[in-house]
Amino acid sequence: PLAARTTTASRQPITLPQKNVQVLVSTYDIAPGATLPVHRHPFPRYAYVQAGTLKVTNVETGDSNTYKAGDFIIEMIGQWHQATNIGDIEVKLLVIDQVEQGAKNTELRQ
Repeated sequence: PLAARTTTASRQPITLPQKNVQVLVSTYDIAPGATLPVHRHPFPRYAYVQAGTLKVTNVETGDSNTYKAGDFIIEMIGQWHQATNIGDIEVKLLVIDQVEQGAKNTELRQ
């Protein structure tokens, strides 16, 4: 197994959508030095780092984790955070979301 966990990166229990669950699979590429906007996910999101080095910071607590190729991330749910590519190559992510059907899993902070 690549990972076996019962909690998110911020040590929350993983809570699944309660109705009409839909699985979404996406890929993301993040350029070297790029920082994503502050955002949060209302539903579970899992990411497999295929390449690069990514630092994810919980802007509510200041805690951060660094992930590299081969790492599996169970993202925090409902907590504001942002990610920065801290390496010199593109970060490539395979992302799996579990959402209520038709819902989006990323909210940007205004």
